[in-house]
Amino acid sequence: MIRWTESGRERSAVWRSALGAPPPQRVVIADDRTKAATAYRLACEGTALLWRGDFHNARQLLSAMGRRCEPAAPGAGFHRHRQAQSQRARTLGMLLIPYDADHVVPLRRAPDVQEACAEVYGPAAPPGVGPLRELLGLIGAHEWRKKGVYVPALGARVHPHHGVFSPVRGEYVDLVAEEPLPGDRLAFDVGTGTGVLAAVLARRGIRHVVATDLDRRAVECAEDNVTRLGLEGRVEVVRADLFPPGRAPLVVCNPPWLPATPISPLDHAVYDPDGRMLEGFLSGLAEHLEPGGEGWLILSDLAEHLELRTREQLLGAFERAGLRVAGRRDVAPRHNRAKEAADPLHAARAAEVTSLWRLIR
Repeated sequence: MIRWTESGRERSAVWRSALGAPPPQRVVIADDRTKAATAYRLACEGTALLWRGDFHNARQLLSAMGRRCEPAAPGAGFHRHRQAQSQRARTLGMLLIPYDADHVVPLRRAPDVQEACAEVYGPAAPPGVGPLRELLGLIGAHEWRKKGVYVPALGARVHPHHGVFSPVRGEYVDLVAEEPLPGDRLAFDVGTGTGVLAAVLARRGIRHVVATDLDRRAVECAEDNVTRLGLEGRVEVVRADLFPPGRAPLVVCNPPWLPATPISPLDHAVYDPDGRMLEGFLSGLAEHLEPGGEGWLILSDLAEHLELRTREQLLGAFERAGLRVAGRRDVAPRHNRAKEAADPLHAARAAEVTSLWRLIR
């Protein structure tokens, strides 16, 4: 619950945060008269602002607050960059909006957000209060889910759900689409996310693909995409921590690329605390490979350029797991951030290479 005082009365409502943010302890009322400088100062001090004005004006205020947040300087390094990101998220998360029952926002010029909210919170919900920034994220995720992301390797669109990493980095998908297959009978896709790699493997002719993920949202998303692509008979989606039972001639994994702590649930697709998923995949791979089988690890070397992991540590992890490198295919990133000199991580992004490591016992 979140509690505040308004017009001399104690008020409370259900706290709504899809990202798991805690409810603020101090809340004041804000409206169209609230200045951006005042809102930013209060937010930095840990005081939330519950909006009672026009919805579009709230969006403009949020943008003005965002312009006041100090980004990390170019070349500041990964940890300074993450610190600045975390502070920005906390500050902008202090502008709150109310919800009436069933996801109706009772503000002037508020959009209809019922469908977007229902995808995350369920079809019915009591009145509540939550961060405006999160609602805008839900709206954006809803649009991604409706329109989908075109994947050239599939010749079709993949539809990411809220909280599931979108396959916008097409180079890693292309690696899986182009590497020669060790067979066409069975493959495991570990940590499937949207199911894009499982779908690529099925489209390439693998007769049965078992796709796993521990996150319920990812499992639902992958099942949705498998159905949309007409691959129900070829791809089986299973909720599991890493591997399904048994062995396969091909086991594929695209784990989070950076061994760092996630700030929010959405970060889990990018940040792998202490490299636990990578280590878990490598340590369990040998016992899930059939004789002569291959494990395909798709991994960026961005962590190496950010000094979060060394190449020697990665190769040492292969050796400890009883694995040998049978081959490697590399590709340079195609995303625009690799070209943005003002990005605090520009030097690392510009040098980044994504690799498909072919691992055998």
